Amino acid sequence: MSDSLAGKIIIITGASSGIGAGAARLLTEHGCKLTLAARSVDKLHALAAELRGESLVLRADMTVPADIDNMVAKTLERFGRIDALFANAGIFIHGDYADNSIADISTMLMTNVDGVLRCAHAVIPIMQTQGAGDIIVTSSVAGHEKLHRGPAYGATKHAIETFVNTLRRQVAEDGIRVMSLAPARVANELWNLTDPEEIEKVTVGDQHYLKVEDVVDAAVYMLTRPRHVTIRNLVIIAKQQDV
Repeated sequence: MSDSLAGKIIIITGASSGIGAGAARLLTEHGCKLTLAARSVDKLHALAAELRGESLVLRADMTVPADIDNMVAKTLERFGRIDALFANAGIFIHGDYADNSIADISTMLMTNVDGVLRCAHAVIPIMQTQGAGDIIVTSSVAGHEKLHRGPAYGATKHAIETFVNTLRRQVAEDGIRVMSLAPARVANELWNLTDPEEIEKVTVGDQHYLKVEDVVDAAVYMLTRPRHVTIRNLVIIAKQQDV
């Protein structure tokens, strides 16, 4: 048995593409009302026009604290509650650490770690007042494995795993679930994969990449478990991925 998502108010960060956009499409099919947040407002409006359900479009840069505060305040103003936060926005930098720009690494840390912590900090008091809520963070298999091609990125995701696993215990008695969704490589814009035929080849064919749909299906599964069940960490990989 699963809990219905119909009528739930969900904030999605990084909603303009990839996993965030895919989650928006699927969650509206389940009857959710959404706040779509990202830096690319034009893409958000285009996405909102596709969706069947009600949505609020907001520009939100996870490195700007005022944007995060505004995102939460405007959602509460529009919908009156916040049932779930899907903290999905993230930056990926790979390669040799010494060759990476330290400014880019700093931005990644602010987005992947500081932004997530700020989002959670902003919604937790609201969820405590409601007596229920869910926080899902898009982590990565890099938060569980030592992937040598992305040490700084892996550090951000290990930080997120520690945060999720410890925060969960602090807010569990408030009716709040805190969960980590950790996919391996996903065939999307991040890997310059946009052609449907190429995506089909590397996912269903070679089985070296996940599809966006695989990840968002997992997110919906986590959100629809009965309230006494928390999927603390869910790691998903493509069948042939070498991790």
